[in-house]
Amino acid sequence: MARGERRRRGAPADGARTVERAARGGPARREGRGGRPRGAAAGAALAVVVLSLALGLSGCWLLAWHRARRAVTLHSAPPALPPDSSSPAVAPDLFWGTYRPHVYFGMKTRSPQPLLTGLMWAQQGTTPGTPKLRHTCEQGDGVGPYGWEFHDGLSFGRQHIQDGTLRLTTEFVKRPGGQHGGNWSWRVTVEPQASGTSALPLVSLFFYVVTDGKEVLVPEVGAKGQLKFISGHTSELGDFRFTLMPPTSPGDTAPKYGSYNVFWSSNPGLPLLTEMVKSRLNNWFQHRPPEASPERYLGLPGSLKWEDRGPSGQGQGQGQFLIQQVTLKVPFSVELVFESGSAQAGGSQALEQLAGSLLTQALESHAEAFRERFEKTFRLKEKGLSPEEQALGQVALSGLLGGIGYFYGQGLVLPDMEVEGSKQKVDPVLFPPVPLFTAVPSRSFFPRGFLWDEGFHQLVIQRWDPQLTREAIGHWLGLLNADGWIGREQVLGDEARARVPSEFLVQRTAHANPPTLLLPIAHMLEGGDPADYAFLRRAFPRLRAWFSWLHQSQAGPVPLSYRWRGRDPALPTLLNPKTLPSGLDDYPRASHPSSTERHLDLRCWVALGARVLMRLAEQLGEAEAAAELGPLAASLEAEESLDELHWAPELGVFADFGNHTKAVQLKPRPPQGLVRVVGRPNPRLQYVDALGYVSLFPFLLRLLDPNSSRLGPLLDVLADSRQLWSPFGLRSLAATSPFYSQRNSEHDPPYWRGAVWLNVNYLALGALHYYGHLKGPYQARAAKLHRELRTNLVSNVRRQYQATGFLWEQYSDQDGRGMGCRPFQGWTSLVLLAMAEDY
Repeated sequence: MARGERRRRGAPADGARTVERAARGGPARREGRGGRPRGAAAGAALAVVVLSLALGLSGCWLLAWHRARRAVTLHSAPPALPPDSSSPAVAPDLFWGTYRPHVYFGMKTRSPQPLLTGLMWAQQGTTPGTPKLRHTCEQGDGVGPYGWEFHDGLSFGRQHIQDGTLRLTTEFVKRPGGQHGGNWSWRVTVEPQASGTSALPLVSLFFYVVTDGKEVLVPEVGAKGQLKFISGHTSELGDFRFTLMPPTSPGDTAPKYGSYNVFWSSNPGLPLLTEMVKSRLNNWFQHRPPEASPERYLGLPGSLKWEDRGPSGQGQGQGQFLIQQVTLKVPFSVELVFESGSAQAGGSQALEQLAGSLLTQALESHAEAFRERFEKTFRLKEKGLSPEEQALGQVALSGLLGGIGYFYGQGLVLPDMEVEGSKQKVDPVLFPPVPLFTAVPSRSFFPRGFLWDEGFHQLVIQRWDPQLTREAIGHWLGLLNADGWIGREQVLGDEARARVPSEFLVQRTAHANPPTLLLPIAHMLEGGDPADYAFLRRAFPRLRAWFSWLHQSQAGPVPLSYRWRGRDPALPTLLNPKTLPSGLDDYPRASHPSSTERHLDLRCWVALGARVLMRLAEQLGEAEAAAELGPLAASLEAEESLDELHWAPELGVFADFGNHTKAVQLKPRPPQGLVRVVGRPNPRLQYVDALGYVSLFPFLLRLLDPNSSRLGPLLDVLADSRQLWSPFGLRSLAATSPFYSQRNSEHDPPYWRGAVWLNVNYLALGALHYYGHLKGPYQARAAKLHRELRTNLVSNVRRQYQATGFLWEQYSDQDGRGMGCRPFQGWTSLVLLAMAEDY
């Protein structure tokens, strides 16, 4: 995951300022000085020179223009998914979902102009001024732990949120029916965190509905600001109705007194919803329950008149924002019911509202079904794992499924404009509008799509629900441009763009990312599911185009070598220029970036891709593709070629190659701060001494023969506590490396320089399990290391979860503590597959 850039989280970026500037223009006009030609011959010669230059310049310009056009042109291959695959007609069970992972609780439709719902809350009277309004998941807002206890990815979920002295439980369940995605109901329960609390707080919940276009909302208001219901109509949903049910005490039907406020305006833009509500919480109201003392609270203006429509009907076409505030004494439960007109009219008799005891029964039925399905799928209890470990596995899966989002918008792309060694300067351009259905690494910090993360996400999801994996991979392949490139980070839509610093919005078409989507593709090849087979047949042209782009665009300086494009330049403030496209960010590479580099991990990814695509072509009967891919796969898997390019005898392991010296360090140099100092020996072309995850890639991706003489040395360094082995998992960089735990700059702490990462440890477990089941000189040792590494890894993730309530981005190799962002239920959810020994 290219997180070096992503750690630098700043203020919301104004991505809207960046306008589309097409790579347009004409041949450059050049003005120069020269002597007056002497005679007709000299004049003719000069004319030939000028004409040649003009033709050359125009040819370069035309080629650059052509590249710029292709960069933002969608690939012509048939889509991997059926037409309108996200519509309620084609996939009604997936039309509604918790597809807004960046908010604590909300739902939306899979639509370019969706109907959105969400929840905000605030504890009244705890601090002077406006109460803290909770809405979007933030790393530093003090909320937590929080996360999904259950989520089946489809129709049911239960989440717990700790906010200071409060414990919130948010639940939803869907009921299929009709032609528009069916009905659903929410229940939000707020209780004191500790039992026996004497001073029960006053809490406001804010339920809202947002439209994004010309959809109609018609609120029906009752007494004292309480909405009876909200009727509506959209082209995709038909007629529908929201009903906020009367609040009750948790677990029973005893009514609770609530105070109500309502606000209705044009949609200010999704990133501005929180601030709009904060700005409107400026009126004092009285909460007056019977036989109790009144309390003051800050509430929304209590009317249903249009607000902030702007002059001349400015709000037209931008949608509506309708929010109901209900204020109550803790503890309480409130339910919100959505009913589709076609679902209600679909049967011979009207459906009873999914609320109260009927909702309780549905929630409990789904929870029990989830537990049974979970054990049937992963068999943790059968394998003897403890109840705590089983609960961890359920949370890992549920958090990943609850982090699936649906995004729609235009990304910013910078075309690769290098023509015959020269760079043509262009501005970023807008990619065509595209949808993306994807899991996200972290709801609080990375709530958007990341290409190399998604392959690991889908390894977990496809065991649970193969349909979700086909949907996600199909959407990612829908992002392919005419050359076969997919941007590694997808920032689609206003909500996603608002959380990304402006300098990181642009994706460069020269930059690749590890093709981890091929990992779940390989699993599909082994599974024999007819639905998977049909999907792979449709997806094959796009998979082949994507792999061909990777193989050709990242080719290295010699045959069968590869080089990540997009390394940072050798700036004086960087200890080792980062390689963000590799996903391993600050993992040490050659100290002096150059075109002579050969990157071991990239070669291994290409080898894996050639193998998977060749097998897929053979299964599909694609003879031409199989004939093309077969020799490439064989060449890349040949150990002699791998040895020649990447075995470092002086290091005793595989390694990168490039212009390198170990004699670099950061030293203070006022007033610049820390700067890089290069000593002796001077850099030279050599293998890069950076023992760590990269060194293991031929083993991690199972490219070595079980009898390979190289397997033993790799197991040696893997098992050596002075190198990669720690009590908490394999560390990313050897403890003996001069780069171990070293900052990359004054403001850039170590990232892939020692910490334990679950995705690579999962690959290591899979490789150890693989070689531990194949006859060879290292079989017994691999099996033993698998058992020990699995115990260390799972035990530490469990301990940290029990201590903090979170899964973490990475773990310390020194004491096992969780580090980085949290919750991180992206690839850290692979702990579930490690427990299940499913590789």
